[in-house]
Amino acid sequence: MINKIKLLKKQLSFAEKDGKKIGLFRTNCAIFGGFFVSYLAMTTLSFFIPGEVGESIIIPILLKTLVWAAVALWISLAATKWIALLRVFLPSFSFSFLLVFLYFL
Repeated sequence: MINKIKLLKKQLSFAEKDGKKIGLFRTNCAIFGGFFVSYLAMTTLSFFIPGEVGESIIIPILLKTLVWAAVALWISLAATKWIALLRVFLPSFSFSFLLVFLYFL
């Protein structure tokens, strides 16, 4: 099992020969991962904005599209597929942990 994971990581760690194409894998990571990371970031932001829930949700809703575009660009500019995966999962786990911590605080 560990050898399969190491082999998968090794296959995903190689940079593509032609850097002109983004590729379907990184495009999907950018679209869906960017959406998920921006959604978690804006949900976390709503905990920090003072005021009632109805008032504090306006700013994250307006900023979500900008954050989604920025995160998707950041993910799609990764040099390898492995880095693109890390750019999706590390912020997702960080924001998820922060949300759970803030919810039970």
